[in-house]
Amino acid sequence: MIATVLGFVLTLGVLIVVHEYGHYRVAVACGVKVQRFSVGFGRVLLRRVRGADRTEFVLCALPLGGYVKMLDEREEPVAPHELHRAFNRQTLPRRAAIVAAGPIANLLLAVLLYAGAHWIGIEEPKAVLGSPPAGSAAEAAGLRGGDWVRAVSRDGLAWDEVDSMTDLRWQITQAVLAGRSIELEVSDREGHGARSLHLDLGAYSARDVDTRLLAQIGFGAPFSEARIGEVRAGSPGAAAGLQPGDRVLAVDGGPVDDATALVQRVRGAVNQGEGVAMRWRVERAGRELELTVLPRVVIDASGAVGRIDTVVGGMPDTVVVRHGAIDGLVQGASRTWEVSALTVRMLGNMLVGEASLKNLSGPLTIADYAGQSVQRGPAVYLAFLALVSVSLGVLNLLPLPMLDGGHLMYYIFEAVTGRPVSELWLARLQRGGIAVLLMMMSLALFNDVARLLGLH
Repeated sequence: MIATVLGFVLTLGVLIVVHEYGHYRVAVACGVKVQRFSVGFGRVLLRRVRGADRTEFVLCALPLGGYVKMLDEREEPVAPHELHRAFNRQTLPRRAAIVAAGPIANLLLAVLLYAGAHWIGIEEPKAVLGSPPAGSAAEAAGLRGGDWVRAVSRDGLAWDEVDSMTDLRWQITQAVLAGRSIELEVSDREGHGARSLHLDLGAYSARDVDTRLLAQIGFGAPFSEARIGEVRAGSPGAAAGLQPGDRVLAVDGGPVDDATALVQRVRGAVNQGEGVAMRWRVERAGRELELTVLPRVVIDASGAVGRIDTVVGGMPDTVVVRHGAIDGLVQGASRTWEVSALTVRMLGNMLVGEASLKNLSGPLTIADYAGQSVQRGPAVYLAFLALVSVSLGVLNLLPLPMLDGGHLMYYIFEAVTGRPVSELWLARLQRGGIAVLLMMMSLALFNDVARLLGLH
Protein backbone atom coordinates (compact mmCIF):
# COMPACT_ATOMS: atom_id res chain seq x y z
CA MET A 1 0.00 0.00 0.00
CA ILE A 2 2.82 2.40 0.89
CA ALA A 3 4.60 1.63 -2.39
CA THR A 4 1.35 2.27 -4.29
CA VAL A 5 0.79 5.66 -2.65
CA LEU A 6 4.43 6.74 -3.00
CA GLY A 7 4.58 5.55 -6.61
CA PHE A 8 1.37 7.39 -7.46
CA VAL A 9 2.47 10.65 -5.80
CA LEU A 10 5.92 10.48 -7.43
CA THR A 11 4.38 9.74 -10.85
CA LEU A 12 1.94 12.63 -10.70
CA GLY A 13 4.51 15.00 -9.21
CA VAL A 14 7.13 14.39 -11.89
CA LEU A 15 4.70 14.57 -14.81
CA ILE A 16 2.88 17.67 -13.56
CA VAL A 17 6.11 19.54 -12.84
CA VAL A 18 7.55 18.71 -16.28
CA HIS A 19 4.32 19.62 -18.05
CA GLU A 20 3.96 22.99 -16.31
CA TYR A 21 7.67 23.70 -16.61
CA GLY A 22 7.29 23.39 -20.38
CA HIS A 23 4.67 26.14 -20.33
CA TYR A 24 6.72 28.24 -17.89
CA ARG A 25 10.06 27.95 -19.72
CA VAL A 26 8.65 28.92 -23.13
CA ALA A 27 6.57 31.74 -21.62
CA VAL A 28 9.69 33.23 -20.03
CA ALA A 29 11.60 32.80 -23.29
CA CYS A 30 8.84 34.72 -25.09
CA GLY A 31 9.04 37.59 -22.60
CA VAL A 32 5.73 36.85 -20.84
CA LYS A 33 5.56 37.61 -17.13
CA VAL A 34 4.74 34.51 -15.10
CA GLN A 35 2.97 35.28 -11.83
CA ARG A 36 2.53 31.80 -10.38
CA PHE A 37 3.80 28.26 -11.02
CA SER A 38 1.50 25.89 -9.14
CA VAL A 39 1.69 22.15 -8.61
CA GLY A 40 -1.77 21.10 -7.44
CA PHE A 41 -4.89 23.05 -6.54
CA GLY A 42 -6.53 24.27 -3.36
CA ARG A 43 -4.84 25.31 -0.13
CA VAL A 44 -1.19 26.33 -0.49
CA LEU A 45 1.18 24.09 1.48
CA LEU A 46 4.53 25.53 0.36
CA ARG A 47 5.31 28.91 -1.23
CA ARG A 48 8.54 30.38 -2.58
CA VAL A 49 9.09 33.62 -4.52
CA ARG A 50 11.88 33.65 -7.09
CA GLY A 51 13.30 35.89 -9.82
CA ALA A 52 13.05 39.53 -10.84
CA ASP A 53 9.36 39.04 -11.69
CA ARG A 54 8.67 37.75 -8.14
CA THR A 55 7.13 34.56 -9.52
CA GLU A 56 5.36 32.43 -6.91
CA PHE A 57 6.25 28.72 -6.90
CA VAL A 58 3.62 26.90 -4.85
CA LEU A 59 2.69 23.36 -3.83
CA CYS A 60 -1.01 22.88 -3.09
CA ALA A 61 -3.01 20.31 -1.17
CA LEU A 62 -4.72 18.61 -4.13
CA PRO A 63 -1.92 17.32 -6.40
CA LEU A 64 -4.12 16.30 -9.35
CA GLY A 65 -2.82 18.86 -11.81
CA GLY A 66 -1.19 22.25 -11.93
CA TYR A 67 -1.11 25.54 -13.78
CA VAL A 68 1.08 28.47 -14.81
CA LYS A 69 -0.59 31.84 -14.27
CA MET A 70 0.65 34.51 -16.65
CA LEU A 71 0.00 38.22 -16.85
CA ASP A 72 -3.19 38.60 -18.92
CA GLU A 73 -5.54 41.53 -19.50
CA ARG A 74 -8.51 39.15 -19.73
CA GLU A 75 -8.04 38.18 -16.08
CA GLU A 76 -6.96 41.42 -14.39
CA PRO A 77 -5.93 45.00 -15.18
CA VAL A 78 -2.36 45.29 -16.45
CA ALA A 79 -0.14 48.32 -15.86
CA PRO A 80 0.67 50.19 -19.10
CA HIS A 81 4.41 49.59 -18.75
CA GLU A 82 3.82 45.80 -18.62
CA LEU A 83 1.34 45.47 -21.45
CA HIS A 84 4.01 44.10 -23.76
CA ARG A 85 4.56 41.26 -21.26
CA ALA A 86 0.91 40.15 -21.12
CA PHE A 87 0.10 36.76 -22.63
CA ASN A 88 -2.86 38.08 -24.62
CA ARG A 89 -0.63 40.73 -26.29
CA GLN A 90 1.76 38.11 -27.73
CA THR A 91 1.76 37.12 -31.39
CA LEU A 92 -0.23 34.07 -32.41
CA PRO A 93 2.87 31.85 -32.95
CA ARG A 94 4.17 32.75 -29.48
CA ARG A 95 0.87 31.99 -27.77
CA ALA A 96 0.64 28.68 -29.63
CA ALA A 97 4.23 27.79 -28.66
CA ILE A 98 3.56 28.51 -24.97
CA VAL A 99 0.41 26.36 -24.96
CA ALA A 100 1.98 23.48 -26.90
CA ALA A 101 5.11 23.46 -24.75
CA GLY A 102 3.48 21.51 -21.89
CA PRO A 103 2.45 18.42 -23.91
CA ILE A 104 5.69 18.56 -25.90
CA ALA A 105 7.65 18.55 -22.62
CA ASN A 106 5.82 15.37 -21.59
CA LEU A 107 6.63 13.69 -24.90
CA LEU A 108 10.32 14.68 -24.69
CA LEU A 109 10.40 13.39 -21.11
CA ALA A 110 8.98 10.08 -22.33
CA VAL A 111 11.84 9.75 -24.84
CA LEU A 112 14.39 10.21 -22.05
CA LEU A 113 12.54 7.87 -19.67
CA TYR A 114 12.28 5.09 -22.25
CA ALA A 115 15.94 5.63 -23.10
CA GLY A 116 16.86 5.46 -19.41
CA ALA A 117 14.95 2.21 -19.00
CA HIS A 118 16.81 0.75 -21.99
CA TRP A 119 20.15 1.97 -20.65
CA ILE A 120 19.58 0.37 -17.25
CA GLY A 121 18.10 -2.80 -18.73
CA ILE A 122 14.69 -4.30 -18.01
CA GLU A 123 14.35 -7.93 -16.94
CA GLU A 124 11.40 -9.29 -18.89
CA PRO A 125 9.96 -12.74 -19.60
CA LYS A 126 11.58 -14.44 -22.56
CA ALA A 127 9.27 -14.83 -25.57
CA VAL A 128 8.81 -18.54 -24.85
CA LEU A 129 5.14 -19.44 -25.10
CA GLY A 130 2.90 -21.42 -22.82
CA SER A 131 0.55 -23.91 -24.44
CA PRO A 132 -2.08 -22.03 -26.48
CA PRO A 133 -5.74 -22.80 -25.69
CA ALA A 134 -7.58 -25.18 -27.99
CA GLY A 135 -9.25 -23.34 -30.85
CA SER A 136 -7.15 -20.19 -30.46
CA ALA A 137 -5.42 -18.40 -33.34
CA ALA A 138 -2.05 -19.33 -31.84
CA GLU A 139 -2.91 -23.04 -31.86
CA ALA A 140 -4.24 -22.78 -35.43
CA ALA A 141 -0.91 -21.23 -36.46
CA GLY A 142 0.91 -24.32 -35.19
CA LEU A 143 2.41 -22.81 -32.05
CA ARG A 144 3.11 -25.15 -29.14
CA GLY A 145 4.05 -24.77 -25.51
CA GLY A 146 7.78 -24.11 -25.26
CA ASP A 147 8.08 -22.39 -28.67
CA TRP A 148 10.46 -19.43 -28.57
CA VAL A 149 9.38 -16.56 -30.86
CA ARG A 150 12.56 -15.05 -32.31
CA ALA A 151 11.27 -12.54 -34.87
CA VAL A 152 8.09 -11.01 -36.28
CA SER A 153 7.21 -9.70 -39.74
CA ARG A 154 4.17 -7.45 -40.14
CA ASP A 155 4.61 -6.82 -43.87
CA GLY A 156 5.89 -10.21 -44.99
CA LEU A 157 9.26 -8.69 -45.93
CA ALA A 158 11.25 -7.16 -43.07
CA TRP A 159 11.79 -9.16 -39.88
CA ASP A 160 11.99 -7.46 -36.48
CA GLU A 161 13.82 -9.30 -33.74
CA VAL A 162 11.65 -10.01 -30.68
CA ASP A 163 13.42 -8.96 -27.47
CA SER A 164 10.96 -10.37 -24.94
CA MET A 165 7.40 -11.48 -24.30
CA THR A 166 6.50 -7.83 -23.67
CA ASP A 167 7.85 -6.90 -27.11
CA LEU A 168 5.97 -9.78 -28.75
CA ARG A 169 2.67 -8.72 -27.17
CA TRP A 170 3.28 -5.14 -28.34
CA GLN A 171 3.92 -6.32 -31.91
CA ILE A 172 0.74 -8.40 -31.95
CA THR A 173 -1.36 -5.55 -30.54
CA GLN A 174 0.03 -3.20 -33.21
CA ALA A 175 -0.82 -5.75 -35.90
CA VAL A 176 -4.42 -6.09 -34.67
CA LEU A 177 -4.86 -2.31 -34.64
CA ALA A 178 -3.47 -2.13 -38.17
CA GLY A 179 -5.77 -4.94 -39.32
CA ARG A 180 -2.89 -7.20 -40.37
CA SER A 181 -1.89 -10.79 -39.81
CA ILE A 182 1.78 -11.50 -39.08
CA GLU A 183 4.55 -14.01 -39.67
CA LEU A 184 6.45 -15.53 -36.75
CA GLU A 185 9.89 -17.10 -36.72
CA VAL A 186 10.06 -19.63 -33.89
CA SER A 187 12.38 -22.28 -32.50
CA ASP A 188 12.44 -24.58 -29.48
CA ARG A 189 13.56 -23.30 -26.05
CA GLU A 190 17.20 -24.05 -26.85
CA GLY A 191 17.09 -22.16 -30.16
CA HIS A 192 16.98 -25.22 -32.43
CA GLY A 193 14.55 -26.22 -35.16
CA ALA A 194 13.71 -22.79 -36.55
CA ARG A 195 10.50 -22.55 -38.57
CA SER A 196 8.17 -19.82 -39.89
CA LEU A 197 4.47 -19.68 -39.05
CA HIS A 198 1.56 -17.52 -40.18
CA LEU A 199 -0.55 -16.06 -37.36
CA ASP A 200 -3.97 -15.21 -38.78
CA LEU A 201 -5.42 -12.20 -36.93
CA GLY A 202 -8.26 -11.59 -39.36
CA ALA A 203 -10.86 -12.46 -36.73
CA TYR A 204 -9.76 -9.54 -34.53
CA SER A 205 -10.13 -5.79 -34.89
CA ALA A 206 -9.44 -2.63 -32.92
CA ARG A 207 -12.74 -3.22 -31.08
CA ASP A 208 -11.18 -6.32 -29.47
CA VAL A 209 -8.12 -4.53 -28.08
CA ASP A 210 -8.38 -4.76 -24.31
CA THR A 211 -6.66 -6.54 -21.44
CA ARG A 212 -7.96 -9.94 -22.62
CA LEU A 213 -6.94 -9.69 -26.28
CA LEU A 214 -3.61 -11.54 -26.06
CA ALA A 215 -5.08 -14.37 -23.99
CA GLN A 216 -7.90 -14.77 -26.54
CA ILE A 217 -5.39 -14.99 -29.39
CA GLY A 218 -3.48 -17.62 -27.40
CA PHE A 219 -0.61 -15.63 -25.91
CA GLY A 220 -1.26 -15.94 -22.19
CA ALA A 221 1.35 -16.60 -19.54
CA PRO A 222 4.90 -17.32 -20.75
CA PHE A 223 6.26 -20.86 -20.57
CA SER A 224 6.97 -22.38 -17.16
CA GLU A 225 7.25 -25.98 -16.08
CA ALA A 226 4.19 -27.81 -14.74
CA ARG A 227 5.58 -27.70 -11.23
CA ILE A 228 3.63 -27.20 -8.01
CA GLY A 229 4.38 -24.12 -5.93
CA GLU A 230 2.52 -23.11 -2.80
CA VAL A 231 -0.19 -25.56 -1.64
CA ARG A 232 -2.79 -23.83 0.52
CA ALA A 233 -3.99 -25.62 3.63
CA GLY A 234 -7.46 -27.11 3.16
CA SER A 235 -7.33 -26.73 -0.63
CA PRO A 236 -8.23 -29.46 -3.14
CA GLY A 237 -4.52 -29.65 -3.94
CA ALA A 238 -3.65 -30.32 -0.30
CA ALA A 239 -6.45 -32.91 -0.04
CA ALA A 240 -4.96 -34.73 -3.05
CA GLY A 241 -1.53 -34.88 -1.38
CA LEU A 242 0.28 -32.43 -3.66
CA GLN A 243 3.47 -30.90 -2.27
CA PRO A 244 5.56 -27.91 -3.32
CA GLY A 245 8.14 -28.94 -5.92
CA ASP A 246 6.06 -31.76 -7.42
CA ARG A 247 6.47 -31.89 -11.19
CA VAL A 248 3.31 -32.94 -13.02
CA LEU A 249 4.08 -35.40 -15.82
CA ALA A 250 0.62 -36.46 -16.98
CA VAL A 251 -3.11 -35.98 -16.33
CA ASP A 252 -5.51 -38.83 -17.08
CA GLY A 253 -2.81 -40.55 -19.10
CA GLY A 254 -2.09 -37.51 -21.32
CA PRO A 255 1.27 -35.68 -21.12
CA VAL A 256 1.38 -32.17 -19.67
CA ASP A 257 3.72 -29.84 -21.55
CA ASP A 258 3.77 -26.88 -19.19
CA ALA A 259 2.01 -24.97 -16.42
CA THR A 260 -0.43 -23.32 -18.85
CA ALA A 261 -1.59 -26.71 -20.17
CA LEU A 262 -2.04 -27.98 -16.60
CA VAL A 263 -4.10 -24.94 -15.60
CA GLN A 264 -6.30 -25.48 -18.66
CA ARG A 265 -6.86 -29.13 -17.68
CA VAL A 266 -7.83 -28.12 -14.15
CA ARG A 267 -10.21 -25.40 -15.35
CA GLY A 268 -11.87 -27.82 -17.74
CA ALA A 269 -12.40 -30.58 -15.15
CA VAL A 270 -16.08 -29.70 -14.68
CA ASN A 271 -19.15 -31.66 -15.73
CA GLN A 272 -22.69 -30.39 -15.15
CA GLY A 273 -21.52 -28.00 -12.47
CA GLU A 274 -19.52 -30.62 -10.54
CA GLY A 275 -15.75 -31.12 -10.33
CA VAL A 276 -14.37 -34.17 -12.17
CA ALA A 277 -11.67 -36.24 -10.45
CA MET A 278 -8.37 -36.39 -12.38
CA ARG A 279 -5.53 -38.91 -12.22
CA TRP A 280 -2.22 -37.10 -11.92
CA ARG A 281 1.22 -38.65 -12.35
CA VAL A 282 3.82 -36.52 -10.57
CA GLU A 283 7.55 -36.72 -10.01
CA ARG A 284 8.71 -36.11 -6.43
CA ALA A 285 12.35 -36.45 -5.31
CA GLY A 286 13.13 -38.79 -8.21
CA ARG A 287 10.04 -41.00 -7.69
CA GLU A 288 6.82 -41.11 -9.70
CA LEU A 289 3.51 -41.05 -7.81
CA GLU A 290 -0.15 -41.41 -8.82
CA LEU A 291 -2.56 -38.94 -7.17
CA THR A 292 -6.27 -38.26 -7.53
CA VAL A 293 -7.12 -34.57 -7.70
CA LEU A 294 -10.71 -33.35 -7.36
CA PRO A 295 -11.06 -29.61 -8.14
CA ARG A 296 -13.73 -27.42 -6.65
CA VAL A 297 -16.01 -25.47 -8.98
CA VAL A 298 -16.17 -21.68 -9.16
CA ILE A 299 -17.94 -19.28 -11.52
CA ASP A 300 -15.90 -16.67 -13.38
CA ALA A 301 -16.33 -14.64 -16.57
CA SER A 302 -16.08 -17.79 -18.73
CA GLY A 303 -18.57 -19.84 -16.67
CA ALA A 304 -18.04 -22.81 -14.33
CA VAL A 305 -14.36 -23.74 -14.02
CA GLY A 306 -12.25 -25.98 -11.80
CA ARG A 307 -9.88 -24.69 -9.12
CA ILE A 308 -7.41 -26.48 -6.84
CA ASP A 309 -6.24 -23.35 -4.95
CA THR A 310 -2.61 -24.29 -5.54
CA VAL A 311 0.13 -22.31 -7.25
CA VAL A 312 1.06 -23.98 -10.54
CA GLY A 313 4.25 -23.08 -12.40
CA GLY A 314 7.40 -21.27 -11.44
CA MET A 315 9.23 -18.19 -12.63
CA PRO A 316 9.49 -18.04 -16.44
CA ASP A 317 12.81 -17.71 -18.23
CA THR A 318 13.81 -14.05 -18.36
CA VAL A 319 16.06 -11.88 -20.48
CA VAL A 320 17.54 -8.45 -19.75
CA VAL A 321 16.63 -6.02 -22.54
CA ARG A 322 19.36 -3.37 -22.65
CA HIS A 323 20.61 -0.90 -25.30
CA GLY A 324 23.62 1.38 -25.62
CA ALA A 325 23.58 5.19 -25.38
CA ILE A 326 22.60 5.98 -28.98
CA ASP A 327 20.42 2.91 -29.52
CA GLY A 328 18.65 3.66 -26.24
CA LEU A 329 17.72 7.15 -27.42
CA VAL A 330 16.60 5.83 -30.80
CA GLN A 331 14.50 3.17 -29.08
CA GLY A 332 13.12 5.81 -26.71
CA ALA A 333 12.06 8.09 -29.56
CA SER A 334 10.64 5.17 -31.53
CA ARG A 335 8.62 3.82 -28.60
CA THR A 336 7.33 7.31 -27.74
CA TRP A 337 6.12 7.76 -31.31
CA GLU A 338 4.54 4.29 -31.41
CA VAL A 339 2.76 4.71 -28.07
CA SER A 340 1.56 8.20 -29.09
CA ALA A 341 0.15 6.85 -32.36
CA LEU A 342 -1.42 3.91 -30.52
CA THR A 343 -3.04 6.25 -27.98
CA VAL A 344 -4.49 8.47 -30.70
CA ARG A 345 -5.72 5.45 -32.65
CA MET A 346 -7.31 3.89 -29.56
CA LEU A 347 -9.06 7.14 -28.61
CA GLY A 348 -10.35 7.51 -32.16
CA ASN A 349 -11.56 3.91 -32.22
CA MET A 350 -13.32 4.38 -28.88
CA LEU A 351 -14.98 7.53 -30.20
CA VAL A 352 -16.46 5.73 -33.23
CA GLY A 353 -17.27 2.56 -31.30
CA GLU A 354 -14.56 0.37 -32.82
CA ALA A 355 -12.72 -0.14 -29.50
CA SER A 356 -14.01 -0.92 -26.05
CA LEU A 357 -14.47 1.97 -23.61
CA LYS A 358 -13.09 -0.41 -20.98
CA ASN A 359 -9.60 0.60 -22.17
CA LEU A 360 -9.99 4.02 -20.54
CA SER A 361 -8.12 4.04 -17.21
CA GLY A 362 -8.10 6.47 -14.33
CA PRO A 363 -6.16 7.32 -11.16
CA LEU A 364 -6.81 4.03 -9.35
CA THR A 365 -5.29 1.96 -12.16
CA ILE A 366 -2.37 4.37 -12.47
CA ALA A 367 -1.77 4.16 -8.70
CA ASP A 368 -1.90 0.35 -8.77
CA TYR A 369 0.53 0.07 -11.69
CA ALA A 370 2.80 2.70 -10.17
CA GLY A 371 3.11 0.70 -6.96
CA GLN A 372 3.81 -2.53 -8.84
CA SER A 373 6.44 -0.92 -11.09
CA VAL A 374 8.24 0.74 -8.15
CA GLN A 375 8.64 -2.66 -6.51
CA ARG A 376 10.00 -4.22 -9.72
CA GLY A 377 12.95 -1.84 -9.97
CA PRO A 378 13.99 1.50 -11.48
CA ALA A 379 13.97 0.43 -15.14
CA VAL A 380 10.41 -0.89 -14.97
CA TYR A 381 9.25 2.24 -13.15
CA LEU A 382 10.92 4.50 -15.73
CA ALA A 383 9.13 2.64 -18.54
CA PHE A 384 5.81 2.99 -16.69
CA LEU A 385 6.45 6.69 -16.07
CA ALA A 386 7.23 7.13 -19.77
CA LEU A 387 3.95 5.46 -20.73
CA VAL A 388 1.92 7.77 -18.47
CA SER A 389 3.90 10.78 -19.71
CA VAL A 390 3.03 9.93 -23.32
CA SER A 391 -0.63 9.51 -22.38
CA LEU A 392 -0.66 12.87 -20.59
CA GLY A 393 1.01 14.61 -23.52
CA VAL A 394 -1.34 13.13 -26.11
CA LEU A 395 -4.49 13.70 -24.03
CA ASN A 396 -3.60 17.34 -23.49
CA LEU A 397 -3.33 17.81 -27.26
CA LEU A 398 -6.90 16.64 -27.81
CA PRO A 399 -9.06 19.44 -29.29
CA LEU A 400 -11.18 19.78 -26.15
CA PRO A 401 -11.79 23.09 -24.35
CA MET A 402 -10.01 23.19 -20.96
CA LEU A 403 -7.11 21.25 -22.51
CA ASP A 404 -4.06 22.63 -24.32
CA GLY A 405 -5.34 21.15 -27.58
CA GLY A 406 -8.55 23.16 -27.22
CA HIS A 407 -6.61 26.41 -26.99
CA LEU A 408 -4.58 25.41 -30.03
CA MET A 409 -7.85 24.89 -31.92
CA TYR A 410 -8.85 28.44 -30.98
CA TYR A 411 -5.56 29.69 -32.39
CA ILE A 412 -6.07 27.74 -35.63
CA PHE A 413 -9.49 29.40 -35.96
CA GLU A 414 -7.87 32.79 -35.34
CA ALA A 415 -5.15 32.10 -37.90
CA VAL A 416 -7.71 31.10 -40.55
CA THR A 417 -10.34 33.83 -39.92
CA GLY A 418 -8.11 36.64 -38.70
CA ARG A 419 -10.16 37.11 -35.52
CA PRO A 420 -10.25 35.33 -32.15
CA VAL A 421 -13.11 33.13 -30.98
CA SER A 422 -15.87 35.29 -29.47
CA GLU A 423 -16.38 35.41 -25.71
CA LEU A 424 -19.85 33.87 -26.14
CA TRP A 425 -18.52 30.87 -27.99
CA LEU A 426 -15.61 30.54 -25.59
CA ALA A 427 -18.07 30.26 -22.70
CA ARG A 428 -20.18 27.70 -24.55
CA LEU A 429 -17.18 25.62 -25.55
CA GLN A 430 -15.80 25.73 -22.01
CA ARG A 431 -19.05 24.36 -20.62
CA GLY A 432 -19.12 21.63 -23.25
CA GLY A 433 -15.49 20.76 -22.60
CA ILE A 434 -16.08 20.47 -18.86
CA ALA A 435 -19.02 18.12 -19.50
CA VAL A 436 -16.93 15.89 -21.79
CA LEU A 437 -14.03 15.78 -19.33
CA LEU A 438 -16.36 14.92 -16.45
CA MET A 439 -17.83 12.06 -18.48
CA MET A 440 -14.37 10.76 -19.37
CA MET A 441 -13.22 10.97 -15.75
CA SER A 442 -16.37 9.21 -14.52
CA LEU A 443 -15.98 6.43 -17.07
CA ALA A 444 -12.28 6.02 -16.24
CA LEU A 445 -13.07 5.81 -12.51
CA PHE A 446 -15.85 3.28 -13.19
CA ASN A 447 -13.41 1.14 -15.20
CA ASP A 448 -10.87 1.38 -12.36
CA VAL A 449 -13.36 0.14 -9.79
CA ALA A 450 -14.58 -2.62 -12.13
CA ARG A 451 -10.99 -3.84 -12.61
CA LEU A 452 -10.32 -3.85 -8.88
CA LEU A 453 -13.51 -5.88 -8.32
CA GLY A 454 -12.56 -8.28 -11.12
CA LEU A 455 -15.54 -7.30 -13.31
CA HIS A 456 -13.37 -6.39 -16.36
